[in-house]
Amino acid sequence: MDLFQHSWTALRTAVARLADEDFARPSGCAGWLVRDLVCHLVIDAQDVLITLVTPASGEPTHDAVTYWHVTDTPPAGDDPLDALTVRLAAAYEDPGLLKFHLDDVGSAAGRAAELADPALRVSTQDMVLTTGDYLSAYVLEWTLHHLDLVAHLPDAELPPAEGLARARAMLERIAGSPFPASWSDEDALRIGTGRRTPTDTELTGLGDRPGRRLPLVLG
Repeated sequence: MDLFQHSWTALRTAVARLADEDFARPSGCAGWLVRDLVCHLVIDAQDVLITLVTPASGEPTHDAVTYWHVTDTPPAGDDPLDALTVRLAAAYEDPGLLKFHLDDVGSAAGRAAELADPALRVSTQDMVLTTGDYLSAYVLEWTLHHLDLVAHLPDAELPPAEGLARARAMLERIAGSPFPASWSDEDALRIGTGRRTPTDTELTGLGDRPGRRLPLVLG
């Protein structure tokens, strides 16, 4: 629960520190500008708020790791929600309005998470999870999108080290085996999710590792 707050606060702070011109730069999400990514974060915050007030009575069906749907097919850019996000982001025009909306809804999501009972069961996307597992899954979401945010902003701060480590551990569980110890947490997350192509040396380090084939496309 604390790591959710730490990761989310760091990501929102990074957005708040962006210059207006940064919103027109590419992000680490293929086909998305920074403004599109920030708009997606607004939608994410809304999803958190909705899920935290959608209790479920059944036994949990998923945890923080099995929450993620994994494919090996990168998004083609034709998903209706992705297209809507791009149009909605462009409609803001003034980056200050987008910053304000994220701060407003994002702060509310953070407060709701802080007040939530980690043992409470909630429902989202036809899954039942404890609140603790649901918020833990979002540590991976926030950390990956923080990396996406700063992908082309060399002076911006990286995600918190604790979030990087936890996100890597979750991704390794999803992958079914650990990544090479020589890989930094940042590189493991970028390579493991297809955000960066591994070098020849990094490919050699993978060897004949068991588990899922890389990259892992999370949804």
